[in-house]
Amino acid sequence: MSDELPPRQTVISVRQLRRVFKSRQSTVEAVAGIDLEVYAGEIFGFLGPNGAGKTTTLRMLATLLPLTSGDATVAGQDLRRHPGEVRRRIGYVGQRGGADPEITGRSELIFEARLYGISSAEARLRAAELIETLELESCADRKVSTYSGGQKRRLDVGVGLVHRPQLLFLDEPTTGLDPQSRARMWDEVRQLRDEGTTVFLTTHYLEEADALCNRVAIIDHGKIVAEGTPDELKRAVAGDLVTVGVSGDVEAALRLLQPQPFVREASIAGGELRVYVDRGETAIPAILRLLDKAGLGLTTVALSRPSLDDVFLRSTGRSLRESDAA
Repeated sequence: MSDELPPRQTVISVRQLRRVFKSRQSTVEAVAGIDLEVYAGEIFGFLGPNGAGKTTTLRMLATLLPLTSGDATVAGQDLRRHPGEVRRRIGYVGQRGGADPEITGRSELIFEARLYGISSAEARLRAAELIETLELESCADRKVSTYSGGQKRRLDVGVGLVHRPQLLFLDEPTTGLDPQSRARMWDEVRQLRDEGTTVFLTTHYLEEADALCNRVAIIDHGKIVAEGTPDELKRAVAGDLVTVGVSGDVEAALRLLQPQPFVREASIAGGELRVYVDRGETAIPAILRLLDKAGLGLTTVALSRPSLDDVFLRSTGRSLRESDAA
């Protein structure tokens, strides 16, 4: 039996995708020649500050903006040659949503289903199914204008799913939601993935990308500066940080640890050892054994891991949190 894993099905394949906006005064390259691969059944996160090119990329892939140059295959179809077929195979949820505030949520879902050629009877069944799945029973027959922010966002997702797309685009799906509604939306996105829908979402929330995404691409000034699983990206920054307090000679402890093969970097800060390692959970026992053997008493030990903001800082030279606050 072969140990090789089966090849992953590619749902999005992008090569040198560019989008340039021109005005009388200036030319802005919003997306500057990016390459992407998104695989079936994953949640793929596009992470970056406001204005980085996230939404522009998503709108191109969803056929809402023409490409300036480059090639893309989305849901098995060439984006340039078969945009209509792409639209039939994808769902799209924009930042602002699009539900009519003067009709009920149920009516909105039925209307959207009919636009995709679904029969009236099937559209009603599909609307009822989504209302139950998204827990909108309490408000389904009220006007959308009366919905809370979380209810409106779940209805937006329902509209994107009404025709059972194989790929769902979510643009900043939790912006403006309270923590409880955000957590609920995360659960919905995970459920979609578990049921086989591929999800491509944009976000500038670090914790959202970390909690939800199987893989992440970080975009800045229209270019992808890092890509991988959240753990891979964080580990590539500098590994885990082990902070150690010793009761003996801290300089001696530093000299002892620096040449060890599992240590990437080691230094002294505030009287404590700061030791960067690949995997803290396996390095800590080795550090303790070395210190004990050398007769150096241990007072404290702590393990911390880099964040996606550390990845962004290493990749771009600035903090994503600072970029969003600016």
